[in-house]
Amino acid sequence: GVKMAGPDKDHAKFLKSGLWKAAIQSYLATCAYTDMNVGRVLDALENGPHKENTIIVLWTDHGWSLGEKQHWRKHALWEVTTKTTLVIAGHEDVVKHQLCKKPVSLVDLYPTLLDLCGLPSRDGLDGKSLVPLLKSPEMEWERPVLMTFGYENHAIRTDRWLYIRYNDGGEELYDHDSDPNEWKNLASNAEYRPLMDMLKRSLPTTNGR
Repeated sequence: GVKMAGPDKDHAKFLKSGLWKAAIQSYLATCAYTDMNVGRVLDALENGPHKENTIIVLWTDHGWSLGEKQHWRKHALWEVTTKTTLVIAGHEDVVKHQLCKKPVSLVDLYPTLLDLCGLPSRDGLDGKSLVPLLKSPEMEWERPVLMTFGYENHAIRTDRWLYIRYNDGGEELYDHDSDPNEWKNLASNAEYRPLMDMLKRSLPTTNGR
């Protein structure tokens, strides 16, 4: 994970230049600009003819590190770089306008939109409709989320745990109930070996491994 983060690259440059604060300020400015333009789109929808017949989905493709763990940009499997914005808005008979803390995947968006629009479902999809969570955000949701970056580098996220396995066999395990910033890697603790073996079963297999 440290090798992937590359602290000797971007982070070293920001430390040398003294521009860490300025880089964060620049990033926040882009967020504010994006937020303004989302508002413009919503204003147009509010004043247009399709307000009552529109489902809004706002999402991003990845998170972004701004120096956490001496890492910048998106190229890692830690929570900061894999957690994304996901907002779904529509009629209140389906969307309850509440925060849902269950981990879900972007591959769930397609089956969700099929469901919301009353279109036929399709076989063979990796994703699962999120409509049940939209109706009941606190319901039990046992489906883990799979994330991949690079060849055979995978992460599994559940309600509580983040498990990472790298292509060289390296492992990381974080308990988000007690360690939301992922400072303590529990993978070397034998107590958690059964848990990691269980989570590993959700990983894709390549070349028989």
